[in-house]
Amino acid sequence: MTTSTNPTVRITRKGVDRWKAGHPWIYGADVEPVPTSLAGGEVVRVEDQRGWFIGLAFYSKESKITLRWLSWEDVAIDRDFFKARLLAADALRQRACPDETTYRVVHGEADLLPGLVVDRFGDYLSVQFLHKATEQRKELLADLLTEQFGCKAIINRSDANVRRLEGLEPEKGVLRGEFPGPVTYREGHVTLEVDLLTGQKTGAFLDQRDNHVMASEWAFGEALDCFSYVGGFALQLALKAKQVTAVEISDAACAQITANAERNKLTNVKVVSANAFDFLRDTLDEGKKFDTIVLDPPSFAKNKGALEAAIRGYKEINLRAMQLLNPGGILITASCTYHVGEERFEEMLDSAAADAKRRVQIVEKRGAGKDHPVLLSLRETRYLKCFVLRVL
Repeated sequence: MTTSTNPTVRITRKGVDRWKAGHPWIYGADVEPVPTSLAGGEVVRVEDQRGWFIGLAFYSKESKITLRWLSWEDVAIDRDFFKARLLAADALRQRACPDETTYRVVHGEADLLPGLVVDRFGDYLSVQFLHKATEQRKELLADLLTEQFGCKAIINRSDANVRRLEGLEPEKGVLRGEFPGPVTYREGHVTLEVDLLTGQKTGAFLDQRDNHVMASEWAFGEALDCFSYVGGFALQLALKAKQVTAVEISDAACAQITANAERNKLTNVKVVSANAFDFLRDTLDEGKKFDTIVLDPPSFAKNKGALEAAIRGYKEINLRAMQLLNPGGILITASCTYHVGEERFEEMLDSAAADAKRRVQIVEKRGAGKDHPVLLSLRETRYLKCFVLRVL
């Protein structure tokens, strides 16, 4: 079955080359004028300069990303299409995360479902509809997700500012079912509680889940966790470290760290409500030392224009962390800023080590968990960097 009645959009030679190279995004500069009747969110036929069909895409009127790839073939983009994509996405997780009930189900373009993010927390799904195309189809997608997982509730966490680029207002709430409140899930030997309605992003940072567990393997002595959120790293450190100081600027998150520590009977976690930049500077001035430090800050650059400022921010906190570590100390440092690539991040760490006058070993390079796949032709889906360093 074809979709020949879909509106047609023609792209430039440059756009065709990009499309054929496999990149799933075509920007407005590479799209010829489109029918004024298109309002955004439509499935469109994509043609080359000769008028030959080359695929189907979601069309966006407001975003710089005008086309988002859906299919090379002229097929119906209907219920069966989305059902097949959702099943294919979860098939990976069933192999990558067997017996798990908490994981990322859909990772947007990486699962060939642009504009859709789905995280599963047992019987509850936290979902982001980030573009007009998925916003317009959210009831259909909610139906399919309910059928597939038999979930008790679907939480709509479409409160990301990226929606404004699509002409959409951020929104959040309970989309389906009844949501009783915070949920718990396991990370290794630790149980965490998060609120899917009020927490950051979809409620938790599942992309760091494997790295949280890894941190316990390296933790020892006096440990420090900066930008702690609800204690994903801090509680893992507490399994091995003598004492853990968790630094978090949000009072609500601080209360959650305390509650999570108590839930796991971890009495060696001290929670400090403070700006991590200020805490690192003040602690260095006090002459205190640590054996294990984790830096897991929020993104410092939302666009390329903020790249240099982001690098300065990363360097500042990493330099101070290196200065705070005892010889042989471990620094686990992460960046979720896509615009700061792995090579640039490593260069920054090298510069920080030089300024700190420390020799530093790279012990591990890590990324997001296996439930956050990377689309080979879209490096934007490989955003998370996590380095394990040993300061000599």
